[in-house]
This record gives sequence, C-alpha cells and structure tokens, in this order.
Amino acid sequence: MGNNGQVDVRVGVRVEGIVQGVGFRPFVHGLATGLGLSGLVGNDAGGVFIEVEGAPGAVGRFLDGLRAHPPRLAVVDRVTTRDLDPRGGGGFTIVGSAATDGLGGEAGEGRALVSWDAATCDDCLRELRDPADRRHRYPFINCTACGPRFTIVTDVPYDRPRTTMAEFAMCGPCAAEYADSADRRFHAQPVCCPACGPSLTLLPHSSPPDDPVAAARALLADGAVLAVKGLGGYHLAARAADEGAVAALRARKHREEKPFAVMVPDMAAARALCVLDDAEEALLTGPRRPIVLARRRPAAPLAHAVAPGNAALGLMLPYTPLHHLLVTEPLVMTSGNASDEPIVHRDDDALKRLDGIADAFLVHDRAIHTRADDSVVRVFRGRPLPVRRSRGYAPEPVPIPDGPPVLACGAELKNTFCLTRDGRAFVSQHIGDLENYETLRAYEEGIAHYRRLFGVMPELLAYDPHPEYLSTKYALEQDLPAIAVQHHHAHIASCLADNGVSGPVIGVAFDGTGFGTDGTLWGGEFLVADLHGFERTGHLEPVPMPGGAAAVREPWRMAAAYGVPDDLPVARRPGWDTVAAMARRRVNAPLTSSMGRLFDAVAAVLGVRDRVRYEGQAAIELEQRADPAERAAYRAAIRGAEEFTVAGADLVDAVVADLGAGVPVPLIAARFHNGVAALVVDAAIRLRDTTGLGTVALSGGVFQNMLLLERAVSGLAGAGFDVLTHHRVPPNDGGISLGQAAVATARSS
Repeated sequence: MGNNGQVDVRVGVRVEGIVQGVGFRPFVHGLATGLGLSGLVGNDAGGVFIEVEGAPGAVGRFLDGLRAHPPRLAVVDRVTTRDLDPRGGGGFTIVGSAATDGLGGEAGEGRALVSWDAATCDDCLRELRDPADRRHRYPFINCTACGPRFTIVTDVPYDRPRTTMAEFAMCGPCAAEYADSADRRFHAQPVCCPACGPSLTLLPHSSPPDDPVAAARALLADGAVLAVKGLGGYHLAARAADEGAVAALRARKHREEKPFAVMVPDMAAARALCVLDDAEEALLTGPRRPIVLARRRPAAPLAHAVAPGNAALGLMLPYTPLHHLLVTEPLVMTSGNASDEPIVHRDDDALKRLDGIADAFLVHDRAIHTRADDSVVRVFRGRPLPVRRSRGYAPEPVPIPDGPPVLACGAELKNTFCLTRDGRAFVSQHIGDLENYETLRAYEEGIAHYRRLFGVMPELLAYDPHPEYLSTKYALEQDLPAIAVQHHHAHIASCLADNGVSGPVIGVAFDGTGFGTDGTLWGGEFLVADLHGFERTGHLEPVPMPGGAAAVREPWRMAAAYGVPDDLPVARRPGWDTVAAMARRRVNAPLTSSMGRLFDAVAAVLGVRDRVRYEGQAAIELEQRADPAERAAYRAAIRGAEEFTVAGADLVDAVVADLGAGVPVPLIAARFHNGVAALVVDAAIRLRDTTGLGTVALSGGVFQNMLLLERAVSGLAGAGFDVLTHHRVPPNDGGISLGQAAVATARSS
C-alpha cells in the first residue's frame, strides 16, 4: 500500500518503435524514479519491456509520459500493458537484455526497430571543444542523443556486444558514466573516450603523426585528395576552392560532370555558398544531416569543377565529431568509390579500391557493419522531397497496411529493397545501380542483414517485370511466390504508401523508362490506380528511341526522333541523317512514351545538352535555364477516348517555332515546362470527368524537377484537386521497392 493509503498496482508494459539506441531505458528510469515508482526496464528482441509498480495515479502519469515526452530520437509506435501481481520492494533498475518480453510471453525474434545514425549533439560538441574535458578533440565522442546506430549494429536487442563497439572494453570512467542514472551517457552503448575507444590513423606514413586530423588538414591545404572513413563508408575529400584538387578528384574518380557535394563547417559558410530558406536550414542543422540541394549563389567561392554548369549545390554540415575537427573550410565530400561502384566501407577494400584516387587515408578502427551513403534531399513547399534516402533516414520504417511478410526487390537504377512486417515497411538505404558485381553483392548482403535484423521471413516477393533487371533475376531465383508489379504502378503505389492512403487516384508517372505491359518502354503515363491494380488511361504518344540505350546518352537522337527540321543546329551533328532514318523506319528504335526522353529532345533542340555525362543531366540543365517568371505555356493536344494520347510533338513544334522566331532560350524552356504542367492538369480534368476522382498522385523521377512540380501542383490545386507528392521516399526509382511492397501486400489480402 502506498503512502496515500491507495493499494499499489504493478503493470507490465511493452513499448514498440524506435526505442533502442536512443536513450529510452535511461528515460524510463528517470520518469519512473521521478514519480516514486519501482520496477525494471530492459531491451529485448521486440523493443523495450517495463514493469512498473506504485500508486495508480503515478502509474497512469508514467504511461502518459511514455507517449508524450520520449527522447529526441525515439519514435513510440505502440504501448501495450498488462496487469501483474504487485511484488513490493523499492527502486527502479535497468536490467540486461532478455529473450522474453517481461510480460510472461515470448518477445518475437527481431521485432525491435533500430535507430538511424544521428549527428553529433550540442552537448557533445561543447565537450569536444572544451580543453578541460577529458574528451577534448576526441573524434568518436557520442551519447544517448547522438552518434552511430544503424551502421554499427550487428543484431538486436541493441546492446554494445551486438555492435562493432564490442571489441572496445570500457575504461573505468566510461563504465561509471554508463552506470550512472544521472549521467547523459547512462546506458549509451557506443560510449568511449581516448583511453578506451577507437583511434585515428593517417596512412601512409613513415611515422604516425601526433595529431592525424591536423596532418590531414595540412594535406588538404596542399591540394591532396583525402579518403576519410565516416559513419556509413568512406568519403573522398578535397578543398572545394582548389580547382586543381577538385579537377584531380574528378579525373581520378572518372566522374566527368556530375556535381560533387560540399561539406561546410557552419551555417555562415553555408549561407555564403547558397541562398537558403528556413526549411533548408532546418534540414542542414537537424539530427539527420542530409545533403540538401539548394540554389547556389552566382559568386560562390568554389572551384568550377565542383558543380560545372549547375545552378544548384549539394550542401551538408558536419555530422560526426571527426568532421567537426576536420572541416574548417568548404570541402568536397563525395562517396568513396570509383564511378558506378557502391560506397566503400571496409578498410582493406578502401585501401585497394581507392588507391590511385586518394593521396592519403584518414582511417579509424571502429568497423562499419552496414554501408550507407549520405542522403540527398530537396525542399518542396516547406517539406522534404527525398532524392536519395540513406544515412540518417534508413532503416526508419514507413507504415503500410498489415499483411504477410514481403520482400520487394526494387528497380535496376537507384535501387533500394524493402521488407515488410507487422504493418511496417523497412525500405533499405540507397544501394545504387545494379550494373556490376560489387553493387549486386552489396544488394544481396543488405537483404540478408535486414532479414536478420528485423526478423523477417518473407512469404511473398514483389519485383519489376523488366526481364533484364538484376533485381528481377534475383527475385525469380528465390523459392517463394512472386508478384510482378508494373514499374509505373509501383511509382504511384509508392506515392500512395508515402502518404498513407490506398486510393483510387489519378496517377501521373513521369520518368525515363519502365517496362510496359505491352512490351514497349513507358514513361509518360496517366493511370487510374489504387494499391491493388491500375488502368492505363493515357500516355504520351510513343516515339522511336533511335539506337535504344544510346538515345539516353545522346539526347540529340531524341530530337531526331521527334522529327525536328534539318536546318536546326542540332541537326548538324555527325550521324544525324542515319539516326533520323532509323527513327523513320523504326530500325533499332524501340517505341517509348517517356517524358524523360521528351525533355531530352527539347534540351537538345535548344542547344542546352546533346550528350549527357550522368543520368538526367539534360533535363536538369533545361530546368535551370528556364525563366521562372515566365507564365506562358505551350499546349499539347489530347486525343482519343478510352486510352488517350498526349501529343508531345506539339510541344517540340512550339519550341522549334519560338526558337526560329528568336525567342530567348530561358523563355522557351519555361514555356515548355509550363506546357508539361498544363497537360498534366488538362489530362487530370479529363479523367476526373470520366471517373469522378479528385485526387492526383505525382511520382517518377521527372517530378524531382522543382519548376515542373511547382507548376503542376499549383495548376492541379487551382483546378480543385487534392495533390499527393513524396516526402518519405524518393519519387525516382529509389521509391519503387516501397510501391512494390504496398501492391503485394494489398493483393495478398
């Protein structure tokens, strides 16, 4: 009986969500002791289990507090309770991890969620910079609010022995902090210090420098390219203002023109390089720390080779203590890999694969268990629009309807995979393009790790029907029932799942290419879709792709396919007559309805880009040439009834006419963008009239174009539509696996 005369109660509590590795047990300990309650808390494979005993009112306030005020990095999905017999006794303890749930039942193997890696918190930064602190300038400082999580976890429950910190035994002072309920490192699993934790080494060296960071900074100042081991893999770094160093990095990495990301030391440096709004600054300084694509200042003090011909710049702030020590001026920080290979994360692999690219290596002896590239995000109307979802986001699940466990194998480019369980979709970190053995091996390793980590035994597979995708071949080699999900249906389903709705909607899927149900290459699609299925209700008029894949690399071929006049400058390219004849005769020229290829054709006609060095380059540069103040729009005819076609050639003809009349290219580019947005609105109105649907979902890589997205959303909203866009997973093929998983789940119910 409590002091107020009430009979004490004891309650067993299970908390599910992201509750391991985020200081949840210390939080529970503090909450319970503050309310005068006794009991225990621990981790198990299902999450956090608690037994709490005391006065009913205090227990009620405790349960309310679990939901209302969790730690910064925690996500509480579900709290369940069960009455237990009071035991008496005082004190509240944190117990070791268990195989049972504390409520008398089995926890269920592998259900606990793992936190994403979090940027260094302000408290740790103060210690890092304090000469009187024992962790002064220690590059692995962390606490329960920050530091490595997903990339070091080998298994659950999340405890030090199941991370790559297992080999580092805590010293006395660290162990005391770990055991002190009043300390912010209370049960912080990666806790360490210079006496007991990981250490840095600069390679190669004749004698180890006393300060590897200072020596690395000196190398960068001299124009060196430095390989730096980070959280999810290696970066390649060079001074962003050093033209020679950045050009050398570009040449060695065989990355001809694709922009490099830049890490800056603070927000003052960020504002000197880019024009930033409040939402972009919040992303840059938040705990996830993605690369943020922002508008570059024309006079930004950067080497031309950082982002040649690009009006945007990928910015990020330091997110590890090592970055804070190393980055004192803007540095190029790009993935540590050769072109088209996955990011390197193992030390021996790095020394071999980055040899000849990096002049020196700044390494440490804490292993990276799971590779993870930096995430890339744009901001659309104050919300994140992911371009690449990886470090800082994965493996945070996306809620979907419950169903049998599914493995969705994703697409070929920008691949991710997705595993589902108990109404959660675990979309993997960015894997990359499945075009070589190393990336395929990373893909297979990733699937095996996710299956083990989250205890998922798939009962169903989902895959893209394109017969040559390596992800498709992987799926069909597994001994499980499998569902083919058409590429553009998966795009729209991904947008639906991203927004927590099931449809039906009018789906607009614009991308480069995807395998259509008729055997042609789709990419400019209007669907009526829900999570179960879709109907193709309209599309761009198909045109030939002369040379097939060659037309993706050489946009001038698409100008020839659209039949532009031979007196235009683009028609002076060697081989024009041959390619134009291929298009007319449909020889080695598969048909495509791709919106991405239409953008390519216009970019080539306007002289913006006739050969690309990376995916989407022509469309990106066309967007950047457009005058955002221009409101005039070209019009495209919509023909047909049950399955209409949109005359993309009308837009090309209008571009050619204005070019011949001497209209400036920025106005033409803007009118083209406005014309594409207008055809989206016109087609949606047409479909609303026939279906009664008032919601439009926009997906596919073309909708990473901010000008097009803004004009399309504004036009649709002005016409009375509700508009769904992406905010958790990318609209490009990085979101395909979520769409596949959502469709497979719906069809199995």
